[in-house]
Amino acid sequence: MDKHKTITGFSKLSKLGKIKWLVENFFKDPEIVMHELKSYWLADVHQQEVLDGISENTISNYPLPFGIVPNFVLNGKTYAVPMVIEESSVVAAASNAAKFWMTRGGIHAEVLNNIKIGHVHFYWGGSPARLQSIFEIVKPILVKASEPLMAGMVDRGGGLRSLALKNFTDEEPGLYQLFAEFDTKDSMGANFINSVLEQFSSSLQDFFKSSDLLSEAEREIEVIMSILSNYTPDCLVRVKVQSPVEDLGEINGMSPLTFAERFYHAIRIAHVDTFRATTHNKGIFNGIDAVALATGNDFRSIEACGHTHAARNGKYQSLSNCTIDNNLFKFWLEIPMAVGTVGGLTKVHPIAKRSLELLENPSAEELMMIIAGTGLLQNFAAIKSLVTTGIQQGHMKMHLINILNQLNATGYQKQAAAKYFEDKTVSMTAVKNYLDSISKS
Repeated sequence: MDKHKTITGFSKLSKLGKIKWLVENFFKDPEIVMHELKSYWLADVHQQEVLDGISENTISNYPLPFGIVPNFVLNGKTYAVPMVIEESSVVAAASNAAKFWMTRGGIHAEVLNNIKIGHVHFYWGGSPARLQSIFEIVKPILVKASEPLMAGMVDRGGGLRSLALKNFTDEEPGLYQLFAEFDTKDSMGANFINSVLEQFSSSLQDFFKSSDLLSEAEREIEVIMSILSNYTPDCLVRVKVQSPVEDLGEINGMSPLTFAERFYHAIRIAHVDTFRATTHNKGIFNGIDAVALATGNDFRSIEACGHTHAARNGKYQSLSNCTIDNNLFKFWLEIPMAVGTVGGLTKVHPIAKRSLELLENPSAEELMMIIAGTGLLQNFAAIKSLVTTGIQQGHMKMHLINILNQLNATGYQKQAAAKYFEDKTVSMTAVKNYLDSISKS
């Protein structure tokens, strides 16, 4: 262990103190690195304090590109959709797909439900039948005790929707669960749900300790944890695009029917082959994550939920589907997703606030449809490339600027390289050789 690289009380140091210790112990050029880290601080002191307060031990900001997908038509309304992502081809692909479907009816979307879930896990040694009879007595007590916490949410039309007892004793001796369903309206609702669950836990333990209805042996209960679930199978959104096959038009020299059939087979492969499904769904989340991040939502929660949904049948499969029936091409995505447009980062992060304003301050359900629709467009663009020209042609052209930046190309060299590689394969070696050649000439 390198003792000079360990520290006690790091969190108590000032921001500059943290940077000073880091650069002196981990970097070869401390002064240069310190200047660089400070250069990413915001000039607006208040906004910088807001960002610093979002996380812990912050020393600087980590900029990512903030891009826009125009011509995004969903349920007849046109949006300009914000995306935050570092992968160069994603925004371009989503934009191309949005433009393609803009003249073919756009995206059709609906929210099937908006229910979130939370659990209280506990152990009890009695019989399941006896616990069920106790639960019928204690259930109204739990609900009544939580009413003060739920009052504001109830006023907005949300709150607790159901509370049930689940028995896991066949899999784990003595294990039971309170299974609660909530409607949190336009908030993601994590803090609200967790607060209510902890109140359930406290009230449950109080009942078991003090109720005259229980024998001494029945009073022993051990609550292990109270926490929401990021798997929300009933918080479901469906998005689709469709078109008569002939209206798809010729795509990269391919007839509409040939394209539609190849596209269909590509989706089927992602249902059959888990290896392909993983990459296929990653492409969907390229779009979903980018909009979630731009709007201050928890993209990690959304991904965890989506991947669980993809494996709901016991095998990890494609999240998207495709059919060709009676000459109608239909492509759709159905995914559970918990998002919010009030509370959390949505009202704290300055760019997240602007993103929601750009989307005309949507409700949580409208944002679910926008985010899922972006995932669908991203998936369409990727499959379209795969079954026609191949993924690398478009991807590497977009990646060219990154390669040129890595090689410290000048403005003139970037312009010349962009023209030179219009009809050539892009690779690090090819770009480096080309830059060497024009430098010599």
